Amino acid sequence: MARLLADRPADSLTIGEMARQLGHSHGAVRNAALTLVRRGEADQGGTGQPEFRANAKTAAAAQTAVISPPGTHSPRAQAAPARTTILAAATPRQTGPIRRAGGQLYHPRELADLPDVEALNRLRDADVPVLLYGPPGTGKTSLVEAAFPDLLTVAGDGDTTVGDLIGEYTQDDGGSYVFQYGPLVTAMTEGRALLIDDATLISPKVLAALYPAMDGRRQIQVKAHKGETIKAEPGFYVVAGHNPGVHGAVLTEALASRFSVQIQIGTDYDLALALKIDARVVRVARHLARQVELGELGWAPQLRELLSYQKTEAVLGTTAALANLVGIAPVEDRDAVADAVIKAVGVKKIAPLTLGKQLSASAVRQPPGSAVSARWSRSR
Repeated sequence: MARLLADRPADSLTIGEMARQLGHSHGAVRNAALTLVRRGEADQGGTGQPEFRANAKTAAAAQTAVISPPGTHSPRAQAAPARTTILAAATPRQTGPIRRAGGQLYHPRELADLPDVEALNRLRDADVPVLLYGPPGTGKTSLVEAAFPDLLTVAGDGDTTVGDLIGEYTQDDGGSYVFQYGPLVTAMTEGRALLIDDATLISPKVLAALYPAMDGRRQIQVKAHKGETIKAEPGFYVVAGHNPGVHGAVLTEALASRFSVQIQIGTDYDLALALKIDARVVRVARHLARQVELGELGWAPQLRELLSYQKTEAVLGTTAALANLVGIAPVEDRDAVADAVIKAVGVKKIAPLTLGKQLSASAVRQPPGSAVSARWSRSR
């Protein structure tokens, strides 16, 4: 890796470009490149897809072997049986947190005796597509972004078209029409990871355009652009997200059969406590989640809602944050959510956040949520 960068000092190379030249897996190249950056023996740039470039120390690094950090993946050329459960369990591992491309931190969770990001990278090296499923707001997208810095994402819905995946003609500034490749083609040609988010909201006819890229053919035909054939480069990988409880989400047999590994994602309420979200609100969320599991309720706050509560409380106060927590629940579940909040907080009534009467100039205003905040501060 260092030798490749040192030989091309003026170039900034992507993981896909280096993987193609070195003949190693995307995961192995990614980890080697990040190792060089951590040691100060290469520089990383790029606003989206990461790019790596030689610096003053790269040539010296190329003269000695680089020992990979814990979690480095084996090249594709090595036999898959070498990745045994015993070996994985015995390997020292970094358990996070990991900084995502947008700057947010992701806290890894355990999956098959491995950190989840490590497990996903191993599955990528073995070309095993993964479907992540669970309620919205549980961290499915965050996990994929943490695992794959080179990620491209398609946000699926009922209006997603084949052109949104593969590409379509668009008009340029000169009035001419040019074909603009979509994220599927880009991921295939650059050897990048592709997340199909909310895949089960996309029409099965549209998703059918993706399937030839995922099977043994690893290629697609772009009929709209002269019937061009696009072949997947090493490192190309597809992962999908599915929210079973969302209206209109349908997991067809054709889609499910393309993903050999399907992983359920739920909210880590212990992580919510570690992030200093109020323990009483977390306890409410746990209680509601148990009711959802028993089929007694249809909704419970997930990590996304709990983080939103924390931010709202900091800005508007506890009363408003609690009212908003009730208000974001589906109408049919609001009474149950309100009851749980009332029992946890000790207030007599809680209702969705609502505009009140118009304030007069002489109105006396108290700090947001002062009454409830005072009671909570005494009880914490």
